[in-house]
Amino acid sequence: MSLYCGIDLHSNNHVVVVIDEEDRRIVEKRLPNEFTSTLKLLEPYREQLAGVVVESTFNWYWLVDGLMEAGFVVRLANTAAIKQYEGLKHTEDHYDAFFLAHLLRLGILPTGYIYPKERRAVRDLMRRRLSLVRTAARQLISVQSQIWRSTGVRISSNQLRRPDFVPPLKEPHATLPAASSLTIYHALQREIARPEEAVLKEVRLRPEFEVLKTIKGVGPILGLTIMLETGDIHRFAQVGNYSSYCRCVKAERLSNGKRKGEGNRKAGNKYLSWAFSEAAHFCVRFEPLAKRFYERKKAKTNGIVAIRATAHKLARAAYYMLKDQEAFDAKRLFG
Repeated sequence: MSLYCGIDLHSNNHVVVVIDEEDRRIVEKRLPNEFTSTLKLLEPYREQLAGVVVESTFNWYWLVDGLMEAGFVVRLANTAAIKQYEGLKHTEDHYDAFFLAHLLRLGILPTGYIYPKERRAVRDLMRRRLSLVRTAARQLISVQSQIWRSTGVRISSNQLRRPDFVPPLKEPHATLPAASSLTIYHALQREIARPEEAVLKEVRLRPEFEVLKTIKGVGPILGLTIMLETGDIHRFAQVGNYSSYCRCVKAERLSNGKRKGEGNRKAGNKYLSWAFSEAAHFCVRFEPLAKRFYERKKAKTNGIVAIRATAHKLARAAYYMLKDQEAFDAKRLFG
């Protein structure tokens, strides 16, 4: 008889439940987040276990990697796609672990992608770089806003980035925070360069991803981000699956032509969403056909919707470019 295991993972402990073909609970135990105790608990059932489901939380790496290295068949549960019966009056960790094992037994478990361990550290380094870039941008915006509201003069970002720039503020208590923000900005710029150099030294665009550089505005950083976040393009059955994963599609529910609410707009990869938005901004600047499409869309809606529509087109184009290994053709996309 096959057995099925579900693990409800938390920050400092996890609940393990093993069930049989008739949903009888064979094992049910809460353990500390220490792999040897988990392995010791599951070892007697290794031959019978058809699979182990781990909840996709922020700290799943150690548990999933350990179980896979130990030879277990592991599935990563896509928690955003799992919805329990709303009529339940009481749920707790043991039931959540049981429910994961139950879905696995029925063959209806929504699963997530287990990113290859050997490339995960580089991908996470690129994510940390993006976090630093956003922090640096917030410092510039803070100084720009402070000068604008105090003097009525809007200073461009290029001027603020200059190492010798002095905020044109007369009040000492206003000058101090502006100078501090600029000091933090320049320090962050040095820190941003470190992961960039490390990533560019460690990894290059794989041959199948070199085609991304034919998109005007996609350089080494955006190309690497798209490559590392996408992984194997063939894991997406259709172009719609990929563009949805990039958060480039509408999250709405329609019935009989009427809007009945919204779906989960945050389902997908926020880093790919950012990458294609950045690519859209650059493409609109350097590709005339993209600019024409953007202006037409902007005239009907607004700039934000127009740039997201452009990003959606680029995401769809990237899918076919990667799958068919064809160079970017602006006429086919925007013509």
